[in-house]
Amino acid sequence: MAGIYIHIPFCKRACHYCDFHFSTSFQKKDEMIGIIVKEILLQTGYLEGQGIGTIYFGGGTPSAVPPSDIKMIIDTIGQKFNVSADVEITLETNPDDIRAEALMAWSEIGINRLSIGIQAFQEDLLKAWNRSHTSGQAKDAIALSQQAGFINITADLIYGGQGLTDEDWIQNVQTLIDSGIPHISSYALTVEKGTALAHQISVGKVKAPEDEQSNRQYSILQSMLKLNGFEQYEVSNFSKPGLESKHNMSYWSGAHYLGIGPSAHSFNGVSRQWNIANNIKYIHSLDEDIIPFEKEMLTDEQRYNEIVMTGLRTSHGIDMNRVKGIDVRFEKYLNDVIHDLKLEEKLFKNEFGNWTLKPEYYFFADGIAAELFYSPG
Repeated sequence: MAGIYIHIPFCKRACHYCDFHFSTSFQKKDEMIGIIVKEILLQTGYLEGQGIGTIYFGGGTPSAVPPSDIKMIIDTIGQKFNVSADVEITLETNPDDIRAEALMAWSEIGINRLSIGIQAFQEDLLKAWNRSHTSGQAKDAIALSQQAGFINITADLIYGGQGLTDEDWIQNVQTLIDSGIPHISSYALTVEKGTALAHQISVGKVKAPEDEQSNRQYSILQSMLKLNGFEQYEVSNFSKPGLESKHNMSYWSGAHYLGIGPSAHSFNGVSRQWNIANNIKYIHSLDEDIIPFEKEMLTDEQRYNEIVMTGLRTSHGIDMNRVKGIDVRFEKYLNDVIHDLKLEEKLFKNEFGNWTLKPEYYFFADGIAAELFYSPG
């Protein structure tokens, strides 16, 4: 099954650490929604008739636009694509957008999974990161969502960074555990070029995140969630059994997906393409029935590297059948380089015969994957 990602490029305010594409001006909102619908109509052939198993609304902040806009997009997808009867439809939300009437409307239009961007429960951190909600709103958002009948709920937390003590971090993780939600995603605070956080660090207003702190708090996260029945199925994602994110799992397993909206990415197995990250240019181009994207045809080496990168981040491991499916030489290369670099102590062969990273090394997954990338000669 394939997936569809919809990028809604609007936010009420700019979080200081965020480098995703968005605008804090909603002036072009109605025009943008209409153009997103138009792109869907123009892209009906991209997935070549594959069934749609997941639809994901990201951004930006999709919950910041009216449910009627989301409905228009879902209806258009339903009319033009073969959508599974049990499709997973995720909506990214901010806590301050979650109200009883919105929850009812989202449920009625088919949203069946909520991703709540909480990040922290300390007021000073929320202000420092320029988040639009309070700690109280975050707790209320979870409770309201559950009362409205949403079961499949995930929340985001950020670890590392100035001001987040280990005691605060333990409190944040425990608060989500106690809430009863079945899925938690957690990410290290990172410094992205061009963000307000990067500027604050450059002028000495804020200290740069320290790897030692991030690694320590990541280990705390792993330990606490394991003790409370969560399974770590990906470096940054933990869930109760059976409630993993189907959409994100499809990315990591190599499924095809269509990205709609400015900056959205698409993948069809042999090429990758990405839309322009500029709202005005995106709208103007589609007004002329032209989808403004760049495209890259993937070489066998790039396909191998992607399988290694995504697989090493998951509990399923590097899918050796996919590796062999490119060319058997890549299977030999991978086994040889693991042996040559003596990485057997960090990797193991799982029940599927896939090379899998031991959980204690997940924090270093990207660096270890880079050591396994194809480098002939």
